[in-house]
Amino acid sequence: MMELLAQISEQLQKGEDETVLELTKKALAENLSPNDILNKGLIAGMTVVGEKFRDFEIFLPDVLLSAKAMTAAVDHLKPLLIQRDLPNIGKIVIGTVQGDLHDIGKNLVGIMLKGIGVEVIDLGKDVPPEKFVDTAVKEEAGLIGMSALLTTSTPMMKKVIEILHERGLNKSIKTIVGGAPLSAAYASDLGADDYASDAADAVERVTKILEEK
Repeated sequence: MMELLAQISEQLQKGEDETVLELTKKALAENLSPNDILNKGLIAGMTVVGEKFRDFEIFLPDVLLSAKAMTAAVDHLKPLLIQRDLPNIGKIVIGTVQGDLHDIGKNLVGIMLKGIGVEVIDLGKDVPPEKFVDTAVKEEAGLIGMSALLTTSTPMMKKVIEILHERGLNKSIKTIVGGAPLSAAYASDLGADDYASDAADAVERVTKILEEK
């Protein structure tokens, strides 16, 4: 059984979407639980992809292929996960901040969060500060996740946080930031509630924040 999950992880890392989907179907036929397939196969593989991308061992096209493979498998698992009462951990609004068009890291985090039961409102890229806050209020989301790849766009993160403080929302709506120019110290200077170093770290930290709310 574990060998099959390892195969799913390995093929996902290679971006073999059709093979990953077929292995997912095979795992279900052999009575592996959808949660195990998701966590020990798909997310395990995508975590490795995120780490390799962070360490420049693979590049954007590789990540996109793996993300495509994971999406196909998760779409197949989704009805079963819902039937088995996949917990609704909470809701997050995510986006790449204004002035930045890089979104692969943000997309990867979104896919992984959806896979564990987080409701993700993805605003895309080049998102104005007000839109983050307005959407979080409208959707009653307890967390805003912001990403940036350009150092010049990181001040937009601070602007979002300032708006939350100005509206008295900073206690009810938390913030988490991530991206290549950032560090834990920089995130603290921005006033963010938390910082994620990579996609796997983001999933862990987002889950912890939402479960505490």
